[in-house]
Amino acid sequence: MPRREAPADYVNNDRWVISYADFITLLFAFFVVMYSLSSINEEKYKTLSEALSGAFQGAGIDPLALGEGQGAVISIGEHPSAVTPVEQPDEEVVEPNPLETQRLVTIRERLEERVLPSIDERDLKIESNELWLSIELRSSMLFRSGRALPTVAADEILERLAVILRPYDNPIHVEGFTDDQLIETNQFPSNWELSAARAAAVVRLLSHYGVDPTRLAAVGYGEHQPAYSNRTEEGRQLNRRVVIVVSRDEKVRRTLTAYGSQQVSDDTVSTVISTDNEEPSDLVIEQVETATGGKLFRQIEAEEPSEQQENE
Repeated sequence: MPRREAPADYVNNDRWVISYADFITLLFAFFVVMYSLSSINEEKYKTLSEALSGAFQGAGIDPLALGEGQGAVISIGEHPSAVTPVEQPDEEVVEPNPLETQRLVTIRERLEERVLPSIDERDLKIESNELWLSIELRSSMLFRSGRALPTVAADEILERLAVILRPYDNPIHVEGFTDDQLIETNQFPSNWELSAARAAAVVRLLSHYGVDPTRLAAVGYGEHQPAYSNRTEEGRQLNRRVVIVVSRDEKVRRTLTAYGSQQVSDDTVSTVISTDNEEPSDLVIEQVETATGGKLFRQIEAEEPSEQQENE
């Protein structure tokens, strides 16, 4: 009797359909989640927009406004011809407080009493007027030749100056100067870098010894504002200097940094920061060359035009 063959095992060749269906389901769920995240709840958006609009309109500002140029506001969807100019507020000018000028007198008296007697008058010079006080220091006393790292002696001198300056709130800026001898090193490609680095080093030490850093600024003029003649070795040595300028107020400091404290007269600064705008002044500022080759800005009276000029 012939042997019966065992039945063949059943093989399901359609199992991949289940995996594929699971994959499609997960992919569908993924896209549903992504769509839900990207869609905007219009009701919530409208509520938020109304709240912001109310807040900004209460302050007189359109949250969907874009400025085009100065003094103009354009809203989205608004025609450019409908631009409305924004009125600039009148500038409020405060008259200088006499106490600010008195502080400069007090600072000078303390410098002359506590610092000046112990330093050679050739190395330190103090000058002052009603608008500012300047402390001129020889660079050779503070730095080695071609360097901007303060010496031990500089550290001691600047600490004594800081003790006197730190109780007050007058603005201070430090001016760095060099002679006309060119310098070209990896650290200082020109005298600009050297003078600015020395001024910054003095500012850093004054701040380190307690002077409020918000009062301080540094500026380097290089060799371009000589106070002495560069024709002699003595004059070049005097031109290598650092000047600490204590201003009566911020307006004075801004004017001094624009011109240079040793290149402008006090009456010129008074004219620049004058608060009297009611009548035009007959005074003008002119630039003249000094005997040492420097430049000075001073105030003069404007000349009245001649008949011929008026006819022209």
